[in-house]
Amino acid sequence: MTEDYRTYVCDICGSGSHSTIDVTASYLGGHPLCVCHDCGFVYVRQRRTSKTIAEIWSKVIYENDYIPKIPAVVARHTYVAEFLSSQLKRKGGNILDMGAGDGQFLNIVRRMDSSIQPFGIEPSAKNCQEMAKIGIDSYCGTVESYIEDRKNTLHKFQVVSLLWTLENSHSCTALIAAARAALTDGGYLIVATGSRILVPFKKPLYDYLGLYDGTFTPDLHSFRFSANSLQNLLESKGFDIASINSYIDTDHLVIIARNTGRSGLNRVRTDDPDKIIDYFERWHRDTEQYFSKSSLLESK
Repeated sequence: MTEDYRTYVCDICGSGSHSTIDVTASYLGGHPLCVCHDCGFVYVRQRRTSKTIAEIWSKVIYENDYIPKIPAVVARHTYVAEFLSSQLKRKGGNILDMGAGDGQFLNIVRRMDSSIQPFGIEPSAKNCQEMAKIGIDSYCGTVESYIEDRKNTLHKFQVVSLLWTLENSHSCTALIAAARAALTDGGYLIVATGSRILVPFKKPLYDYLGLYDGTFTPDLHSFRFSANSLQNLLESKGFDIASINSYIDTDHLVIIARNTGRSGLNRVRTDDPDKIIDYFERWHRDTEQYFSKSSLLESK
């Protein structure tokens, strides 16, 4: 690692006690994921700044590799919009999408309810231009810069969404705190992630982790959530869990949480770190047996 990287402790409980998940090293350029001994959270210890990570996602990955209009992405955005609608059963109001991309999710929500007022925060200027074309207002920059720029005139939202964004951030705790700062008291945060663990394997491990290639480095995807760890994170930042989807038999983990307006609660759920290490080892063996890409791994 270069001098641009810093080493971090567990983002959820603050413990520095951890084990490496050694089996992940061969997929991640020799930099394995870590699991916290105290709460079982899976994270990347060495990361660059939030600005650097946001720039790589917006200027390299999204502009070259990410295509939001493909059926799989449309389907997952539609799933989250329908889940949100079915659980909250409300009309109108405003919604902020943090890491809004080109506004596809916000547009789906608006088509379901034309009285909703959508707003996006997005670091990619190109994506913000795409949102403008479909009549969605946005802020071009990071969530951190949005909060800082508008700290004296911060507009409050009734719903904030973080979709396939939390796991790709520099600090999951800072991002949840920022989401809460943008919410009204009693407002709702919806988080969706495909990076759920301790569930049936849905793909080869190399597809889940993303093969290290010098550009896609581990800190671009620093967090791997279980249902327990995501609930711990939300509750530690003052949210009550309102709804959880059927994540065991669905490709996504989706949680809706209510902003309580009070300080965070102590975490109440933990994952066994030994079981998490065993989970990744079994996933690796399953991948090698049924979906081997040894030649691809060796070439990286």
